[in-house]
Formats: sequence, C-alpha cells, structure tokens
Amino acid sequence: MGYNTFMNNAEKIIIPSSVFAQLVDDEMVLLDTESENYFGLDAIGTVMWQQLVENPWLDVLKSYMLEQYEVEEERLEKDIKIFVKRLVEHQLITLG
Repeated sequence: MGYNTFMNNAEKIIIPSSVFAQLVDDEMVLLDTESENYFGLDAIGTVMWQQLVENPWLDVLKSYMLEQYEVEEERLEKDIKIFVKRLVEHQLITLG
C-alpha cells in the first residue's frame, strides 16, 4: 500500500513507538529516538498530526479537515498526500 493511492482506500497510520511529539509554541515537533531526527510541523500539520494520534485513519482525517477548514477536497487530498509522504520518508509513520 503506497501513499500515492491512500485516498482510495481507508489506510491506517501507524506511529512507531520510537516517535515522540511535543507541542512547542503551537507547532508540533516530532522526534524519532532511533535516528535522533527532529521534524517540525506547521499549524495545519500540527492539527493533522493531532487528529491522526486520536484516530489514525486517513479517511477520517480527510473528513475532519473538510469539516474544519474551507478547502477544496482535491486540494486537501493533495496536501494530505504530501504530508503523509514526508512523514513516511522521515520514518515518522508507516501505513498499514
């Protein structure tokens, strides 16, 4: 299951136990304790991360974001794909 097709199926986000998140000045900082890499999220990325922690399903995230923000669905899907791709590339999440 790749991130290119995730919107077509309800994939689950899995956050490895080595990844820790800390809110700093309204932005989320993620730390992978295995690689010791830090990754900062902007305000929208922080909201998306918090939603995935509460309910790790991509289709639920999409629905939530559509309800909370005035955004075109196509644009949101693209933004979520980019967000997920970056997190996967940095090994901060996996898709399951």
